[in-house]
Amino acid sequence: MEKLKSLVPENLKQMVGSTTADDLPSSSSFLLRLFQQSQLFFQIIGDLAMDPENALCGKKKDAALELKRQGNQCFLNGDYTNALVYYSKALQVAPMNAVDMDKNLVATLYVNRASVLHKMDLQLECLRDCNRALQISSTYAKAWYRRGKANVSMDIFDDAIRDFKISKHVEVSFNGKKLIDDELKVVQHQHSRSNTANEHSKNKLDDFDDPIQVKLHVTTSIKGRGMVSPTEIPPSSLVHVEEPYAVVILKHCRETHCHYCLNELPVDKVPCPSCSIPLYCSQHCQIQAGGRMLQNVPDVQDIFKNLSDDLRKYVQEITLCSFSELRTEDVPEHKHECDGVHWPAILPSEIVLAGRIVAKFIAQRGVFTDASNIVDMLNLSHHFPEMHADSKLECIIYSIMLLSCLQQFFPSKIAINGNTTSQIAILISQIRTNSISIVRMKSFDAPGSPDKDESLSSVVPFTCNMEQVRVGQAIYTTGSLFNHSCKPNIHAYFNSRTLFIRATVFMAVGCPLELSYGPQVGQLDCKDRLQLLKDEYSFNCQCSGCSTVHISDLVINAFCCINPNCRGVVLDRSIFSCENTKTKDFLTVNDQMILEPFMQTDSFLHAGPSHCLKCGSYCDIKSSRLTVDKAGIHFTRLQQEINLNRVSETTVSDALGALISLKSTLHEYNRRIAEAEDNLSQAFSLLGKLELAAEHCKASIRILEKLYGENHIAIGNELSKLSSILISVGDHNAVDCIKRLSKIFRCYYGSNVNTMFPFLNILEEETHKFVSTHL
Repeated sequence: MEKLKSLVPENLKQMVGSTTADDLPSSSSFLLRLFQQSQLFFQIIGDLAMDPENALCGKKKDAALELKRQGNQCFLNGDYTNALVYYSKALQVAPMNAVDMDKNLVATLYVNRASVLHKMDLQLECLRDCNRALQISSTYAKAWYRRGKANVSMDIFDDAIRDFKISKHVEVSFNGKKLIDDELKVVQHQHSRSNTANEHSKNKLDDFDDPIQVKLHVTTSIKGRGMVSPTEIPPSSLVHVEEPYAVVILKHCRETHCHYCLNELPVDKVPCPSCSIPLYCSQHCQIQAGGRMLQNVPDVQDIFKNLSDDLRKYVQEITLCSFSELRTEDVPEHKHECDGVHWPAILPSEIVLAGRIVAKFIAQRGVFTDASNIVDMLNLSHHFPEMHADSKLECIIYSIMLLSCLQQFFPSKIAINGNTTSQIAILISQIRTNSISIVRMKSFDAPGSPDKDESLSSVVPFTCNMEQVRVGQAIYTTGSLFNHSCKPNIHAYFNSRTLFIRATVFMAVGCPLELSYGPQVGQLDCKDRLQLLKDEYSFNCQCSGCSTVHISDLVINAFCCINPNCRGVVLDRSIFSCENTKTKDFLTVNDQMILEPFMQTDSFLHAGPSHCLKCGSYCDIKSSRLTVDKAGIHFTRLQQEINLNRVSETTVSDALGALISLKSTLHEYNRRIAEAEDNLSQAFSLLGKLELAAEHCKASIRILEKLYGENHIAIGNELSKLSSILISVGDHNAVDCIKRLSKIFRCYYGSNVNTMFPFLNILEEETHKFVSTHL
């Protein structure tokens, strides 16, 4: 990008910087002509869209063989973890038609990985890899044998016997047949003695019924596109469910999450058969994304003609793929990026997402010569005129690059001119403003599904924070129309790639439905929120959270009054300046009553920065900052020890002293104090001093309730920590605590709550045990 930007003369950069949406085609034409005369541009495009034989992300047999050799060595040394890594990497780069020692290389690698998974006692994963090998080469004796061993380990003796019989049938060596025959006799003997039927656990059905999905109205407002409901909406109502129009995985998640469903990858992950970048959790997802299915290499199929009808049918069931649930209306997302081109690996995620939208448009319409159709079809808002000059330039350059790369795949269906280039630049702007980040909840020590005889006390207390991890970026044709608010009334979450939106408060008829694009009131002070939204989305937020004075914005980073009898807040100059732009005309009587303990609402921020807004006393903020920074050193050290699960009494004692310093300097509801209390709760939990852990956890929750409100999801997350501690010490208050967090979680996640937070099931079950024990 920097090389191409350096080609643009200053006068053209200035013209682009002042470009509006109306004159964008003209600016795009100037840049297009400039690049079409540049050898550097064609060199860059050639590198991005080069042929598969020389591509960075293409398949390479030699690399696969070397990785296989390293995996074999690790396997022989008993290093199964690294053997698994090497075989998986080899599968990513192994060509589908490569042969190694008269066997298909990909099939061999699947069998080798299956052997590792068997050693690691991951039998279901082992079974799946055997199936993948057999779908490529159905006469692979070792694959049938390894499949039989996996089935034996899971006590599935009928299938194991069939596997060994087929393995013996296709094995060519005498010694091999004898080995399999001996194994078969042992399994048949085990099967005859076994009287235990396989038990299959049933999924616990959630008894929480989802309300009927609300029929939404699209409206136009001063904030762009927006959504309202024609009916009253109670809290927890399911407002909207939608599959993405287009989605792309973020680059930092490529090795850890499925490139289609965006769930975490299992150990038996599946690579794309055509290029080496995408990884999938299953062959089902791989095919959904647009890759080709595993295909049988030429086998001597007549080898099965002497098998019984039952065994021939069994072979067919195992070796033939069947994906009856594939959504045929979906346009394959990865197909036009495949065959080893570089651009999906190198260009930013939002540009790859734009490419997928264009490819889907061409698949549906057949041609892409009038780009305005795609912008009108998505009907999304954008802020191109308000973008920074450098961002405008990047949008146009990426547009030219993307169209040039896509033209390699759609040579007769894409026209590159000023009009199409400008419209793709607008599309990129739309994506930056309206795309939705797909997130996963991440927690490191919350229990999942302990064994049925395992009590909760063996897996709690768990006191780490749950956080949202961004894994993908998507455009939803309806979901992307919801406007932003720093005080949202709806909550968006994801089950796989499906978007769910729920109401979190009661809403009257015609009330705008607004979700948070990023920070909310209580997470950052108002000035930082406004700056982040401006940088990320190119708009000036004017929501109620940013135009009205809120306790959260006043206290989140505030200092305390030097007068010990005053609860007023002291703000630094930057926060004061932001809050002073909010007039008291926005305040209701109720707002004024809430703010009264912290500031004089009738003189509204009259005291000025560094002065108490309640009594006017002066505070030396520079000195206060030094005190806070000094205290922060002790909490940084404490957090480091918590991360290592090794906390010393000395460090905790120092942190307790630092907490006293923070409380004497910062306002009682400052977020730094809440974080300090939370750190101490984690530390005392690790030391086994659970009563103290509970007290500090409660102190943190009291502050967060002021910042977020009592029913915010952030409070539910903290209550999950507290409840686990209370159960561990046998405190009867755990029952009410779990009921409260369950109510909050169900409001935000409805019937998906138990799937997304398995520990909630455990806490609720433990509550029933607790109640029955203490009755």
